[in-house]
Amino acid sequence: MHLPENPQPNQAMPPQLAVLQMASGYWVSRSIYVAAKLGIADLLKDSPKSCDELATATGTHAPSLYRVLRALASLGVFAQTQPNHFTLTPLAACLQSDVPNSFRAFVIMLGEEQYQAWGEFMHSVQTGGSSFEHIYGMNIYEYLVQNPESAKIFDESLTNFSVLESATIAASYDFSSIQTLVDIAGGQGLLIASILKSNPTLKGVLFDQPHVIERAKRFLEAEGVLERCQLAAGSFFESVPEGGDAYILKHIILDWDDERAIGILKRCHKVMPDNGKVLVAEQVIPPGNQPFMGKFLDLHMLAVTSGGRERTEAEYRVLFEKAGFKLTRIVPTQREVSIIEGIRV
Repeated sequence: MHLPENPQPNQAMPPQLAVLQMASGYWVSRSIYVAAKLGIADLLKDSPKSCDELATATGTHAPSLYRVLRALASLGVFAQTQPNHFTLTPLAACLQSDVPNSFRAFVIMLGEEQYQAWGEFMHSVQTGGSSFEHIYGMNIYEYLVQNPESAKIFDESLTNFSVLESATIAASYDFSSIQTLVDIAGGQGLLIASILKSNPTLKGVLFDQPHVIERAKRFLEAEGVLERCQLAAGSFFESVPEGGDAYILKHIILDWDDERAIGILKRCHKVMPDNGKVLVAEQVIPPGNQPFMGKFLDLHMLAVTSGGRERTEAEYRVLFEKAGFKLTRIVPTQREVSIIEGIRV
């Protein structure tokens, strides 16, 4: 689970207006969600259209849709080219489907069940439990198994976000000393493909659930790395593949409480050689009051997952030690994600 960076409020504002801007942030997020869900950006991909045309295509009330698009256009999401006509902008283009920089699925995911969980966030603060689980009676992963359409959006949203991070992870860490890299719960394989393409002598193993691996084969073949990447299916709560001298986990540890996170790391420890490495790609919460999106992603994990959280360097050191690793360094990237390296001890 992960969130993009958020703009900070204008520090020159009077305090009351700065607080109002932050507190009313859901006005913006809900408007963007509506536009994404309706597929407005897809309808505008070839040319500007009138609001009447857009309303007919989406089955909405034209005057109300106009008010939404007018508000979004004031923020640079869409632009009004003439009275009642709208066109794409670079921000709105991100709400298209099936384009390289798409964030449509991520916006929809945040706007549906996970938005409802935030509506009951007080439950999480009062009890320490998941407000998502409080509402739906099951954890998010159980919910996704029972709701295929939500699961599809969830998978697409992770791919949306992975596009932003995979290349920078591949460029930020020196993989040259690794012979075989195992990507734990690597989804369709965007991260391992990026790393393999940057390291021609490296071999990879992509490990995920069986239904995910079926889709990943086609993706890795299209990326031209399937010959160097084995596919393995299973659950990291049971075991992980042998054969790697390094194991990478991107946005996996944050989904789980300490006990289960340590268990996942221990299973990697069990199958790797004495000189093996674990690489955990997560946002590492810095000390002090500086703005950092990971501090709010941590709250999202509190609301949506059952025990998930972002962690500080000190907390990762404890996790690694309990799993049999020594944290050796934290490698920053151009994004807020860092690569936390541990060696087997």
